[in-house]
Amino acid sequence: MKLLILGATGPTGRHVVDAALRSGDQVTALVRNPAGLGESADRVTVLTGDATSRSDVSGALAGQDALVSALGRGRSVVADGLFTRASAAALAAAEETAVSRLVWLSSFGVGHTFPWSSLTQKLMYATLLRSLYADKEIADDDIRSSGLDWTLVYPTRLTNGPARGSYHADDRLPMKGSPTISRADVAAFMHRAAHGSEWVHRTAVISD
Repeated sequence: MKLLILGATGPTGRHVVDAALRSGDQVTALVRNPAGLGESADRVTVLTGDATSRSDVSGALAGQDALVSALGRGRSVVADGLFTRASAAALAAAEETAVSRLVWLSSFGVGHTFPWSSLTQKLMYATLLRSLYADKEIADDDIRSSGLDWTLVYPTRLTNGPARGSYHADDRLPMKGSPTISRADVAAFMHRAAHGSEWVHRTAVISD
């Protein structure tokens, strides 16, 4: 499978790249700084560009089978319109290139999942992450209303632990306290979702 990965140099994106390479996929990464790919760069088609630029994303997406976005803001809680701008670029590029499969990383607590959150989660989402989540909600709604074969992935609090492979993924999961999931497990799920149809037009809540 030919995959374009956005956010490939981020902490989750690097795991997506690794999962794709292990499975034998042909990987293209659109990145600002190719050095962030580390040793994986030798096995990846690296394109330097901006994930919020329609022309950059369109050029990278041409000839691909799917787009997987693991874009994030790192430790910053300031949205700066990243997700709305990136989703607009991705949707326009998908229309231009006729690539319909999109797997997009969001966050649990965004949009319709907020009421399902535990009290602990709600306190964080409504205060510290409020701006970031508002930007993600707009992006997610735009993706849902598109004609693409989308999957939105809503992980609970991300950790840098190893993949366990025993996580839970469903349209809705019960929450208590502040559950977590490793970035490696999220990446593995996103990669598998891109290869199948089970999660097309669905929101995947994922947690340990």
